[in-house]
Amino acid sequence: MDRFQPPTRRDARSVATTRNWQMAILVIVLAAAIFAVDTFSPLDMAIAVLYVVVVLLSAPYFERKGVLAVGGLCIALAMMSFVWMHAHDLDPGAIMRCLVSIAAISVTTLLALRNEEATRSLREQADLLDLTHDAIFVREATDTILYWSKGAEELYGWCRTEAIGQKTAQLLRTVFPSPPADIRAELLRTGRWEGELIHRRKDGSEVVVMSRWSLQRDERGRPALTMETNSDISERRKAEDALHKAESELAHVTRVTTMGELTASIAHEINQPLAAVVTNGEACLRWLGRPVPDIGEARATVERMISNGRRASQVVARLRSLARRSDPEHRPVDVNEVVDDVLLLLERELSTHRVALELTLDRSLPTILGDRVQLQQVMLNLALNAVQAMDAIAPKRRRLGFVTRRSATAEDDGVIIEVKDSGPGIEAANLPLLFNAFYTTKKEGMGMGLSISRSIIEAHSGRIVPTLREGGGMLFTVKLPIAKETQP
Repeated sequence: MDRFQPPTRRDARSVATTRNWQMAILVIVLAAAIFAVDTFSPLDMAIAVLYVVVVLLSAPYFERKGVLAVGGLCIALAMMSFVWMHAHDLDPGAIMRCLVSIAAISVTTLLALRNEEATRSLREQADLLDLTHDAIFVREATDTILYWSKGAEELYGWCRTEAIGQKTAQLLRTVFPSPPADIRAELLRTGRWEGELIHRRKDGSEVVVMSRWSLQRDERGRPALTMETNSDISERRKAEDALHKAESELAHVTRVTTMGELTASIAHEINQPLAAVVTNGEACLRWLGRPVPDIGEARATVERMISNGRRASQVVARLRSLARRSDPEHRPVDVNEVVDDVLLLLERELSTHRVALELTLDRSLPTILGDRVQLQQVMLNLALNAVQAMDAIAPKRRRLGFVTRRSATAEDDGVIIEVKDSGPGIEAANLPLLFNAFYTTKKEGMGMGLSISRSIIEAHSGRIVPTLREGGGMLFTVKLPIAKETQP
C-alpha cells in the first residue's frame, strides 16, 4: 500500500490556478447573461447595476489587476448595452440609469479592492503569527474563539476549524491559579494579565503554559477582544519540580548531619530531664515513706517529674520533626516559637562552648507563612556557625544574640530575625562567597549549610543578608513576609 503523501506547494498552486480559471469562466458567463438581459430585455430599469455582483464574486479570487479588469469589463458591457439600445434615442432616463450603473460598478470595484487589501494585510499578519511556536488565539468578550494559530494547533491538537467558535474554558478545561473573576478584574483594570495556567490537550493530557493576555477595547471603550499567547513550560516545570525535590533531599541530609554534630548536646538535653525524673521519683517515695507522709512535698516532686518528662518529650518531638523527610508545608508560623525550638537544642552546645546568650524577642509579632522545620533548620545552622566561629576568641567575649522585630518601614513590611555573634568574622571580600555551594571556612565543613539556608528563605519569598559587625563578628538578617491574613 502506498504511503499517504501530504500535498506539496506545487499541488496547492495547481489547485488555486484551477479554481481561478473556474471563477473566470463563471464571471464571463454571468457578465454575458447580464449583458443579454440588459440589452434585449424590455424591462425599463437599471439592470446593469447587477454587474456589481460580478465584481464582488471575482474580488476574493483575483489580484488587484484582475479585479480592475473585471470592473472595466462590466463598465464596458454596460456602455455597449446603452449604445446598442439608445444610440438613436438619447432618453434622459436611460442616460441616468447608465450613469448610476457605471457609478455603482466603479464604487463597488474600489471598495472591493480596499477590502481585499485589508483582508490581505490581515492574512499576512496572521501568517506572521503562525511563524511563532507559541499558541496564539483571539476570543470575544463571551470567551468564543475567533482566531486559532498554527502554534495553537500544534500545542493543543485541535485544528483551526475545530477550535473557532468554541468556548475557551470549555475547550481547554482551564485550571486557573486564582479565581477567574479576579483575573478578569485585573484584565479589565490594566488591559493585561500574565500567569501560569493548566490546559488539557485534545488527547486529554495536561500542559502547563505561561499565559499572557492582552485586552482590546472598541471605540466606546468596551471590552471587545482578548488575545491570549501561551508558551509551553511543562518541561521547565518538571525540571523545577525535580530541582526542588533535590534541594529538599539535600536539606534533609544537612539536617541529619547537623543532628549528628549535636549528638552530645542532644543526649544531654534528654538525659538531664530523665535523670531529674528519677531523682524526683526517689524523693517522692521518701516523702511518702515517712511515718506521717508529706503529701504536699510528694505532690511538688510529682509535678517536677511531669515537667521534666514534658521537657524530654519536647526535645524528642523537635528531633523527630527535624529528622523527618517530607515535602515543605507552608502554614502560619510564629518566628519566636521557631527561635525557642532551636534554643532548646542549643542549650548544651552553648554551655560547652561557654557562649552567653542574648535574646531580644518581640512577642507581639504577627505570624508568617512558612515551613516550621525548614525555618528551624536555618536558625540552627546560623547559630551553630556562630558558636563554632567564636571558639577562636576568649570565652568572656563570646556572645550569641537573637533579635526578632518588625520592619521599620511600612513600604517594606515584614518580620525580621537577626542572628549575631562576637566572633572574628570574615574578610569583607569573602562576603559574596558565603552562600556559594561548597564554600566553607571550617576544616571539616561541607559548605552547604548557608547555601541551603538561602534557598529555604528565598522559597519563603524572603531574603537573608550577611554583614560584618563593628568591633568584630557577623550579623545575619533574615526578612520574611507577613502572612496576608494577619496583616492589618
